[in-house]
Amino acid sequence: MIEENVILVNEKDEQIGLMPKLEAHEKAVLHRAFSVFILNSKNEMMLQQRAHHKYHSPLLWTNTCCSHQREGETNIGAGTRRLNEEMGFTAELKELFHFIYKAPFDNGLTEHELDHVMIGYYNDAPVINPDEVENWKWMSIEAVQQDMQESPELYTVWFKIIFDEFYHFLEDHKL
Repeated sequence: MIEENVILVNEKDEQIGLMPKLEAHEKAVLHRAFSVFILNSKNEMMLQQRAHHKYHSPLLWTNTCCSHQREGETNIGAGTRRLNEEMGFTAELKELFHFIYKAPFDNGLTEHELDHVMIGYYNDAPVINPDEVENWKWMSIEAVQQDMQESPELYTVWFKIIFDEFYHFLEDHKL
């Protein structure tokens, strides 16, 4: 399997190069990424549990899906592609905002991402890809926030950061 490249960017989200994904995480280089939040008609969030064999953050809970754009791919196109690859469905996505964060993992790798946060709506069960996802569940946004405070070790490092940004965005904007 050929390792994918990530798109290196500056703080203005202008592409400045490409680098293999693992190398970018080893060197903590700023690169473009996206995070998708899927909500249902009850305003519950679809969470995924990362597959047990993932090289970082296995079995931790996180947002519906997240990954990296490919060169020449739009943010929405990348989110749509990855949502289908991981969760087995598509939904109309809307980009809400983007921000930069840096988060070290316990294995020495670091996420340093300019993250494009997207939202979509879906009411059915996903058809999860076992190479990527161990399990999934719906949770209210308030329940996620409370559980994250009570059991932070159950969630990915980046989800804790991104969820906080997402939650404050929802407080400030009516969708």
